[in-house]
Amino acid sequence: DTGMGLERISAVLQHVHSNYEIDLFQVLIKAAAKETRTADLKNNSLNVIADHIRAVSFLIVDGVIPSNEGRGYVLRRIARRAMRHGYKLDQKNLFFHKLVAPLAQVMGDAYPELRNKRELVAQIIKVEEERFAETLGIGMRILDYEISDESLVVRWAAKKYGIANFTLNFSSSEGYSFAGILKGKDGNVAIALKRPTTAIAEFTEALYKSIYQISESPYATDIKKVIVVLLTEANRESIPGSLQSIANSSTLKVEITAVSSADLQPFRTLTGRTAFALYDTYGFPLDLTADICRERGIEIDRAAFEEAMNLQRDQARAAGKFKMAAGIEYKGEKTQFVGYEKLEQESKVIAIYRDGVSVDQLNIEETGTLVLGITPFYAESGGQVGDEGELIHADYCFAVRDTQKIQADVFGHQGVLTGSKPIRVGDSVRAQVNETMRGRTMRNHSATHLMHKALREVLGSHVAQKGSLVDAYKTRFDFSHHAPITADELRRVEEIVNKEILMNAATQARVMPIDEAQKTGAMMLFGEKYGDEVRVLDIGSSRELCGGTHVARTGDIGLFKILSEGGVAAGVRRVEATTGVGALAHVQKLDATLAEIAGALKAQPAELTQKISAVLEQVKSLEKELARLKSKLASSQGDDLANQAKDVKGVKVLAANLDGADAKALRETMDKLKDKLKSAAIVLSAVNDGKVSLIAGVTADLTSKIKAGELVNHVAMQVGGKGGGRPDMAQAGGTDPTNLSRALESVIGWVEQRA
Repeated sequence: DTGMGLERISAVLQHVHSNYEIDLFQVLIKAAAKETRTADLKNNSLNVIADHIRAVSFLIVDGVIPSNEGRGYVLRRIARRAMRHGYKLDQKNLFFHKLVAPLAQVMGDAYPELRNKRELVAQIIKVEEERFAETLGIGMRILDYEISDESLVVRWAAKKYGIANFTLNFSSSEGYSFAGILKGKDGNVAIALKRPTTAIAEFTEALYKSIYQISESPYATDIKKVIVVLLTEANRESIPGSLQSIANSSTLKVEITAVSSADLQPFRTLTGRTAFALYDTYGFPLDLTADICRERGIEIDRAAFEEAMNLQRDQARAAGKFKMAAGIEYKGEKTQFVGYEKLEQESKVIAIYRDGVSVDQLNIEETGTLVLGITPFYAESGGQVGDEGELIHADYCFAVRDTQKIQADVFGHQGVLTGSKPIRVGDSVRAQVNETMRGRTMRNHSATHLMHKALREVLGSHVAQKGSLVDAYKTRFDFSHHAPITADELRRVEEIVNKEILMNAATQARVMPIDEAQKTGAMMLFGEKYGDEVRVLDIGSSRELCGGTHVARTGDIGLFKILSEGGVAAGVRRVEATTGVGALAHVQKLDATLAEIAGALKAQPAELTQKISAVLEQVKSLEKELARLKSKLASSQGDDLANQAKDVKGVKVLAANLDGADAKALRETMDKLKDKLKSAAIVLSAVNDGKVSLIAGVTADLTSKIKAGELVNHVAMQVGGKGGGRPDMAQAGGTDPTNLSRALESVIGWVEQRA
């Protein structure tokens, strides 16, 4: 009742003043200090890390995993905040996941589920650490600069001099930094910054050198002016004479001004654009960026951040694939759906739309969307695609290609009209669903429920649906999981689902109030919005909320087969599977492929593993023999080639092409030639698959005059390539073998100029 939790009560009983001083926290703080190599146990970052490892671990134990939405995003934000504090303690390596073990040691007796899932928790945290580590360093460098003195000074100068376009890159030398370059219409303006802690003599010398380099460099002619900014504590500071003399003597225009911390205060705001880039590109949650800015006394332009966020959402929606029915404005009676009970129904056309516009009739060969008063067609929702079929009349047939929801209770039948007469509002038609396509879709959908339960059983209770697509050909199921699924785990999922199918249990669907459904233990998607009444589906041992169409008994699914598994986003995996005739066709195709391979290897399918292993060993042995023969060939060629070397001013020069030689053979031949010729410059080449390989070698006594890297580059440039390397050995490649002979002939002249 007083709000005194376990930590506060422990603090009182242990006679300490802070929750972080109690024994529960001290173990974690010391463990965090060890992993971050921090000597000061009073460092606040250790407290943050110790607190956050508890929160993160218990969330994962409860089935939450890092993601970009809902509870998963809360977890991600907490974890990344702790990781940033490790970075703040100069720990650039992975460390956070290592604290799960000491946490389980401290709290495992009271929470045995933590001890039981310790390895899983550590693995999930490690994966999150690895993902964030890829961008943390880059993001921190961007953030550090954006809120640095250099950045503030550049913004101040841009406003003062009325220049909107500027870069924020800067380079530092001793006691001096170029804060940035303002791009003005009359030429670029360089900004130089001096901090209060920098000695004026040191700064003056560095500045003088930099201005001299700018004025003399042909690459810096676009810089017309240098503004020297003296960052001061007071509002006014006199300009030192040494700096003033630079301004008077420089060929560049130099302006010197003093700026106080108070002058920069209006610019101590992180732009919303930068905050959004950190969030969107580098994985920095906004509250993490806010923490860092708060430590530096910097505000965030949250309004601009939200504007950028909303713009991205609008662009994502605009880029999304919207169905035709989504843009239709409809005012009329609701559609009565009877597709759970029947696949054929007499009905009446109550609305017609052509290109999203309401019309009274649809002509032959025209496409449109029809609304019926009563329909057996299922409209796409809950991951299940809409039904196909026909609306039949004595004078025409409307081929339904898709069924979409215009509104929650209004179904649009999309398709094309064939026949002899137009279809009109008020016409009576026989709505007939494609039974084959519906049957295959139902089998795949029912199998999805069984697969979801099997995945949770095999991988853990943290598995949660993240998306699905069920049609007549497959089921595609996205779910939360931190690592690729192994082949053994996939086999176990298949076994569990197929056992449920063989049990041939009856499927039961019940409509009930949402609170009653919760009491039944039905699986619900976190963050999903449900109505007051929901449909609870029992299929096998699975119980979920679902409005889709399903088989009458699990045995109707026939066969379940997983087609593929892979990752689609951070912490999200995807499994595709098929059932019934689709699964049978897949297995038959695999059997045919297996038989084809067995025939090619002249072995029985059961013997293929041993046969393939034997073939691979044979290939490996042949590759070794081929390498030996190439080496022997290179050795013999080396003896022959040595006799072709020309004497140029006392230097043996050789340029030759070795037919069929690979890179290894070229190197071995080069070594033998250098040993034999003693004092030489050599270029060897080979052409394989239309590409030129080059190697140049120069003996040690000649490298002061002739460089192998320059020699090989001379040849490579003539055959469409380039290269380089050490003075005594260099390699290159080329794409134009037609000019190789001429390039090799040029080697003697090139060496003669340098010998």
